[in-house]
Amino acid sequence: MDLSNSSAVVTGGASGLALATARRLIRRGAEVTILDLPSSAGAAVAQELGPAVQFVGGDVTDTASVEAAVAAAQSRAPLRAVVHCAGRGGTVRVIGKDGSPGDLELYEEVVRVNLIGSFNVLRLTAAAMAANDPADGERGAVVLTSSVAAFEGQIGQIPYASAKAGIVGMTLVAARDLAHRLIRVVTIAPGIFDTPILSRFSTEIKDRLGAQVPNPARLGHPDEFARMAESILDNPYLNGETIRLDGAVRMQPR
Repeated sequence: MDLSNSSAVVTGGASGLALATARRLIRRGAEVTILDLPSSAGAAVAQELGPAVQFVGGDVTDTASVEAAVAAAQSRAPLRAVVHCAGRGGTVRVIGKDGSPGDLELYEEVVRVNLIGSFNVLRLTAAAMAANDPADGERGAVVLTSSVAAFEGQIGQIPYASAKAGIVGMTLVAARDLAHRLIRVVTIAPGIFDTPILSRFSTEIKDRLGAQVPNPARLGHPDEFARMAESILDNPYLNGETIRLDGAVRMQPR
């Protein structure tokens, strides 16, 4: 995909995997719109990255927020690329240590942000892409973000694993649904990456986490995720697939 004279929406773009992706897309000549929470560093990041970037504060589960990001992107150039990274974690056990049932409210919130938010972004951005004139045989591509937790969720990750597995489940169906619109859908399932989520951990703990990865035995770099997203956008024959990006790690129960 030729990203010059095109716009891209990157959700969660104020930090981590999404920020690294935004940087790569800028270098490819795309006009990038970052959608992240109003409380995020999105405005400062957009200013730092330069005039090719704009920030829209909002929530991926909110239709108006995503529509605002889409409109902002389209005001600059046709929207042809979306990389959806926004999400959140949350620990829920089926039965708590005190014997009480797991927290249904937190379960619903984590699933809403990660799974419902993914569908909301997908449906609204795909609708915008469908109005594009085809370029090199396609109108656009959407990259979603799952996790290795979709396959080997650890104890306490039941809401996160459920949501991320849902994203895997929607990928092929969405790709088939959007095929006649010439829009591709591909998901990345990252393993253990060195992102701000891990900033609360000491170097020693992060080194131990990295040592669990067979090869290379380290945490993933955010730019490695960004490179994968860029490759997906570039390759028109990648569609309907979930790609594990994890150094061959397989998570243990704890």
